[in-house]
Amino acid sequence: MPAEPRTIAQLSRALLAREVTSEAVTERCLAAIEEKNPSLNAFIAVFADEARAQARAADREMAAGTHRGPLHGVPISLKDLLDVRGTVTTAASKVRESHVAQADAPTVTHLRNAGAVIVGKCNLHEFAFGTTNEDSAFGPARHPLDPSRSPGGSSGGSAVSVATGMAFASIGTDTGGSIRIPAAACGIVGLKAGVGEISTAGVVPLSRSLDHVGPLCRSVEDAAVVYDALRGASHDGGSPARDVRGLRVGIPRPYFMTLLDSQVASTFESACERLRSAGVVLEDVALAHATEIAPIYLHIVLAEAAAYHAKTLESRPDDYTPNVRLRLEMGRYILAEDYARALRGRDVLRREVDAALDGRDALLLPTLPIPAPKLGVATVKVGASEEPVRNITLRLTQPFNLSGHPALTMPCGNTMDGLPVGAQLVGRHQRTHDLLQVARSLEGYLFPGASR
Repeated sequence: MPAEPRTIAQLSRALLAREVTSEAVTERCLAAIEEKNPSLNAFIAVFADEARAQARAADREMAAGTHRGPLHGVPISLKDLLDVRGTVTTAASKVRESHVAQADAPTVTHLRNAGAVIVGKCNLHEFAFGTTNEDSAFGPARHPLDPSRSPGGSSGGSAVSVATGMAFASIGTDTGGSIRIPAAACGIVGLKAGVGEISTAGVVPLSRSLDHVGPLCRSVEDAAVVYDALRGASHDGGSPARDVRGLRVGIPRPYFMTLLDSQVASTFESACERLRSAGVVLEDVALAHATEIAPIYLHIVLAEAAAYHAKTLESRPDDYTPNVRLRLEMGRYILAEDYARALRGRDVLRREVDAALDGRDALLLPTLPIPAPKLGVATVKVGASEEPVRNITLRLTQPFNLSGHPALTMPCGNTMDGLPVGAQLVGRHQRTHDLLQVARSLEGYLFPGASR
């Protein structure tokens, strides 16, 4: 008997070879949801009947010789920020409990056209405004390896659904790291493409200038498949992995490497040694204004979020979770001159990331400075200091929402407790395919023990 497919690429080949049916695989995903969701709380809504119908339709099409591409018949989940026609888009908030979408988001339309089977919508941090998935009208999603821990956020339910076999991929959003943070925490791959590459229409916004939509998957190859589908593009198999010898990769050490959990630091450095041994050229780089990243980010995200929520903050303030409401209220006090100054600062950071990438194939740094934190804690100890969980989890991902560069996380090892550690690769502006090729080339060296 062939091994049970774990990745989209494996499943697509098995479906084409008639070794398995979409209906059977979809039933396995639905069974996993029924078994695991009560304890992990990954899903807000499950579309069991619709998914079965889509899977049977995919099987009929493939039996008749029609193949829509590598997502045809593949079960996926969606973060509950994306509109699906005829269903409530809750954003994990009581504020939107009666908001029924009138049309699919363009990204959902592209997925349907690619033949994907949508099994349901996933839990998240309310309005995507947090990194732990704790503040949700539906309760927290929980880490698949340790339910006392956060799976990361805001796309926490999406990461859990992929890591546990409830779906082969999930579509999340990323404003400051909300795809990459939970993907790293749960030991999977997460991609934030370049700014503007994937439509955010039909997606509840957090910060319109920083929001991105992208995939959470089990492999870089799968991320490339879903990335193309989300753009409505056909997938030709992607660029083959390159010989890693001579690849030039920059490591931004000042600021980025100065506040790391000791096990994250040692795991990352071990991964770097594997790359050096394989012939990758690693070079230290720096961003001159890195210490300004957090204030620049806050002045943009708080102001834009408060503007979107202005009406409901007046009419339904008590329907927000307390922490999210507090952040939104803070945004009302951002001065216009400070917002304008932050926009100028964003341009400076973009140029500095461009300069760091000049002559190099990618930048490499940890994704999360800490392993998945315990639920319910406000601070964590990192070295000698106590750091707010939200601040420390955003520290290494938010720069690339500001700069707009494509960024991808993939596993690079585990802590002594078995918690995943992620490595983040950053590529050139509007060159996401090139980043995916570099990531595919380095994937086996960064985490040779990964089970795909």
